[in-house]
Amino acid sequence: MARFRNRQRKRVAVVKPIAGKSSAPSVNQATGEKIPKSFVFSRGKLPGPLRQLQLDLRRMMLPYTALKLKEKKRNKLKDFLNVAGPMGVSEFLILSKTQDAPYLRVAKTPQGPTLTFKIHQYSLASDIAQSQLRPRCPQDLFKVSPLIVLSGFGTGEEHLKLTTNIFQNMFSAIDVSTVKLSSCQRILLVNYDKVKKLIDFRHYSIRLQPVGVSRRIRKFVQNHQVPDLRNLQDVSDFVTRAGYGSESEADDEAATVSLASNLDRVNKSSTKSAVKLQEIGPRMTLELVRIEQGLCCGEVIFSTFGDSKQKSDKGKEDVEEEDAEVMGDTEDEEDAEDGEDMVDEEE
Repeated sequence: MARFRNRQRKRVAVVKPIAGKSSAPSVNQATGEKIPKSFVFSRGKLPGPLRQLQLDLRRMMLPYTALKLKEKKRNKLKDFLNVAGPMGVSEFLILSKTQDAPYLRVAKTPQGPTLTFKIHQYSLASDIAQSQLRPRCPQDLFKVSPLIVLSGFGTGEEHLKLTTNIFQNMFSAIDVSTVKLSSCQRILLVNYDKVKKLIDFRHYSIRLQPVGVSRRIRKFVQNHQVPDLRNLQDVSDFVTRAGYGSESEADDEAATVSLASNLDRVNKSSTKSAVKLQEIGPRMTLELVRIEQGLCCGEVIFSTFGDSKQKSDKGKEDVEEEDAEVMGDTEDEEDAEDGEDMVDEEE
């Protein structure tokens, strides 16, 4: 008598490149250094707004991040760490939510350190776009990593020096003498308030406009479209007509630069252009509450809850409420297999 055999296919883990293309560079050609890559994920259950903030952070970290990183409830931190090695991931951005407040942890793989920030306030990219008259966020902005500018961190304190180092290494360094102006599309401004001891986190798009050229003429050159002149008596009326308030913008001398090379059809070399920053989000107000020497564990280097050995139980419980799920039980071997096929992303 024939026997029926229960066939079970063994799951084979497939790890795709983080940028979705085999030709994606892993080394910065200008500096020769390794390009930083990141994972943005959550631990524990997040409400809807925080899930959207997680997606906004992934877009901000483009192009060297897993935009469509898939997470499972059984995944532990070691699963993400196992996948991070082959893909060259150097930073983890971990969102979590406790009864007290949401938290953001920035960890350096594979051995730390880990910075824990308490999120006091945040605004999503969609909220910022709705508050603007003309929101601007083309997809071309995210083809190159943003520039980062740090302000107010030069107080000499050791924990702020470490924070500065972590933020600077989150993005690839640039060579000012060889960088292309067309690649400078976004900027991340991180400002530390010494009085309130809070960090303002802002994400902007960079736009250059020629000085002395009205918005009407600028749009005409950029769009390559024939303007509607039916209601005008002469072509000069199109040039000299003032229009509404935003038609001709005042140029601040402090915000003008002289271009060293051609940027586009409007911004030419050896001409003055005004630098315009437009916020695209997300926006956060953070407080550094703890620094750990390891990856979400280890000796506490800095803590706002008092001395690292005598900090209050309440503060420790708030930050570590999700740590039990993050580290997990090392005896569960099945979850480690699921961790390698949780990455299914495209650029």
